[in-house]
Amino acid sequence: MLESKFQSDLIKELERRFPGCVVVKNDPNYRQGFPDLTIFHGKHWAALECKKDSRAKKQPNQEYYVGRLNEMSFSRFICPENKEDVLDELQQAFES
Repeated sequence: MLESKFQSDLIKELERRFPGCVVVKNDPNYRQGFPDLTIFHGKHWAALECKKDSRAKKQPNQEYYVGRLNEMSFSRFICPENKEDVLDELQQAFES
């Protein structure tokens, strides 16, 4: 599966799973390595970096930003192999 297809399907699933959320696709040219998606839900927010599979190469600074944003709120690398686990963790974070 292409990363763009995974990302598009993921956005639809986020909007279905978290009614009323706002999903923003971040500009990859603005800040190199910043996660692909930011999700706003109620008083919470999260950032997700989409990968086409668990073996996909990470770009420079992606580990840094996912880690830093996770310290602030919630951030993860997400791919088809870990999608359900990450979405379950995200749901728990949004419920806290």
